[in-house]
Amino acid sequence: MIKKTVDNVQDALDGVHDGMTFMLGGFGLSGIPENAISELVRLNLKNLTCISNNAGVDDFGLGLLLRKKQIDKMISSYVGENAEFERQMLSGELDVELTPQGTLAAKCQAAQQGFPAIFTPAGYGTEVAEGKETREFDGKMYVLEEAYKADFAFVKAWKGDEAGNLIFKGTARNFNPLMCGAAKVTVVEVEELVKPGELDPNQIHIPGIFVQRIFQGKDYEKRIEKRTVRSK
Repeated sequence: MIKKTVDNVQDALDGVHDGMTFMLGGFGLSGIPENAISELVRLNLKNLTCISNNAGVDDFGLGLLLRKKQIDKMISSYVGENAEFERQMLSGELDVELTPQGTLAAKCQAAQQGFPAIFTPAGYGTEVAEGKETREFDGKMYVLEEAYKADFAFVKAWKGDEAGNLIFKGTARNFNPLMCGAAKVTVVEVEELVKPGELDPNQIHIPGIFVQRIFQGKDYEKRIEKRTVRSK
């Protein structure tokens, strides 16, 4: 049995350097790889390209990397909760590639499955399609979107075993499974790391073949992006 565990986040991020492209799982602040992001902040890497559905908030998640201007380019879908992101984008400090959410998911999955590109109807006839190949299928127009190319994918799971088999919890599943195996190296942090055989095979969401490194995370804040309560 191949053991994929590493002792800590420092070992998990061995090999990262300036100028790389990273995928980061999560949706809003749900299921984000908090430990990996904190280590990227500590390493003070620069000129990064980050592929993530959201860009965190001002003082948490990817917002921490943006605040230190470690990210040169963001490839995202929804970024409306981050004032610093908005400031950098409008000032021209940050290169931003806004992508329809389903297209972002499909391009991650294409990379995971080894497909070089996909055709999608999303964005046809808009700025999203400018400069891209288009093609008609059954009377409907589609846009050619190339699969993402990333150096590392950072993923957060609920439980995992030493062979890299993963289980996600609730809505924290989101983009995380799609990014497993979609980069040259997939790094997974889990809340609970167990021995092989302890997870029910019928409950596995992602098999270990898609994972290169796994470690048990710690000190998760699990912030709520927006708390809504019922008025009396």
